[in-house]
Amino acid sequence: MNEDAELDLFRAQVNCAAVLENMGQPWRLDKRESTRRAMKYRRAEGEILIVTHDGRGWWDPQSSAKGDIFTLVQHLDPSLNFGEVRKVLRPLVGMAPTYPAAVRERHATDAARSPQERWTPRPRLRPGSPGWTYLAAERGLPAGVLSLAAAQDAVREGYRGSVWFAHRDGDAVGHVEVRGPDFRGSLRGGTKTLFRFGVPGAAVHRLTIAEAPIDALSLAALEGTRSDTLYAATGGGMGPGTIAAIGASLGVLAGIASAVLISATDANRAGDRYAERHAGLAAAAGVAFERLRPTIGTDWNDELRQGRGL
Repeated sequence: MNEDAELDLFRAQVNCAAVLENMGQPWRLDKRESTRRAMKYRRAEGEILIVTHDGRGWWDPQSSAKGDIFTLVQHLDPSLNFGEVRKVLRPLVGMAPTYPAAVRERHATDAARSPQERWTPRPRLRPGSPGWTYLAAERGLPAGVLSLAAAQDAVREGYRGSVWFAHRDGDAVGHVEVRGPDFRGSLRGGTKTLFRFGVPGAAVHRLTIAEAPIDALSLAALEGTRSDTLYAATGGGMGPGTIAAIGASLGVLAGIASAVLISATDANRAGDRYAERHAGLAAAAGVAFERLRPTIGTDWNDELRQGRGL
């Protein structure tokens, strides 16, 4: 087999996950924090690699390292030249990953750092940054909404083109959701409350509740970021912290005659169930309720992107 044919064989039949599982100290799959498109592998404390593109690509969320199977082998053992990399890959041709489960541990470094402490050093969102490009190009969010979200410190740059969205309890960041081209999750620790976005200093009598922060920002874009509206997101399910945060917001609205809670959850059965819970919270607070359902796709980002032909 000539060299080019062998390289093509490696690209077609060697899975990055199999490399991680069979080269040196084995890496293990963190199933809880993995998705079909992004499988998170762990090894020693603090070591994380993400396998993407159906096993053909990888990246390190804690550095700029990324690539294919060849760069992965050299990332794991920088002493190897390219000929030695080929020797490592030959036994792995056609080998299927076994996806051994990682033992989840709360590392002392993570446990000792609050979401606020992890949030503070992250760069601000800015035009042209990786996070801005992801939200603008892939998610269709307009510059005006992104600039306002950045000015409110509601979003910050994450790792590898991801974006961090803050759930605040008062002024402190109590929870952080993470979204990116190949990742969906949240930082460990903290308590979910609400992601909030709106026009600072405006008199609010309208509270909209979406499931994801990107949907809250998308709805704001579709509505022209109404100054009378607080755009919120729960991050999916509603725990005690989220219910308490909604209750506190409704308590402020309860004395306003025109106040309304608008459930802007997804256009599916789960979204309708969330809307029923929102209706109950509104009724308990004596605030009017409305259900606002996307008409294009499933969520508000679908509606924003498809409406703009993205």
